[in-house]
Amino acid sequence: MSDPRTNDRIRVPEVRLVGPGGEQVGVVSIDVALRLAQEADLDLVEVAPNSKPPVAKIMDYGKFKYEAAQKAKEARRNQANTILKEVRFRLKIDVHDYETKRKRAEGFLKAGDKVKAMILFRGREQSRPEQGVRLLQRFAEDVAEFGTVESNPTIDGRNMVMVIGPLKNKSEAKAEQNARRDASKARNHGGDAEAASTNSDQAPATPAASAE
Repeated sequence: MSDPRTNDRIRVPEVRLVGPGGEQVGVVSIDVALRLAQEADLDLVEVAPNSKPPVAKIMDYGKFKYEAAQKAKEARRNQANTILKEVRFRLKIDVHDYETKRKRAEGFLKAGDKVKAMILFRGREQSRPEQGVRLLQRFAEDVAEFGTVESNPTIDGRNMVMVIGPLKNKSEAKAEQNARRDASKARNHGGDAEAASTNSDQAPATPAASAE
């Protein structure tokens, strides 16, 4: 993706101008737009070249490019750090086993990882794919608080698979985990301090030595 045109590189007679605070200035000549940008010691950036007239915004272009690069870097890092965790089911699964796998999947999603839910068909079970779809749909509903379906149930050889993505990315999940840990430490510290204060208040006074 090429960089947007800026300042004197914007060669159109007029633009729809947006101010540095996001305010709508309106349609002005390019000369007026450039003058306003110079007076604010900022840049004029063409943000919607295909509009009629093109939309230009007054901004700090260097800062804008830096922040955009940081966001792209963060997005790439989150994508690279996301791991596809696998949870396997049998078509005939008991309640306890199902709950165990559901909790495991919730843990993966809370940590910001994707979950590949897979049903392993055996023998004649392959002739009843609709039962597999119902099981996976139920599973998706049960973990909906932590993730959303990214790919619907599909047949893959002898198996049926569905992918659920986390509602929070890796960095958000890590930040939330750290916040919970810090809050727990603060509560424990407060409890220790309160206990120490209570013990101090309840400590018996040392009797004064009698003078002979």
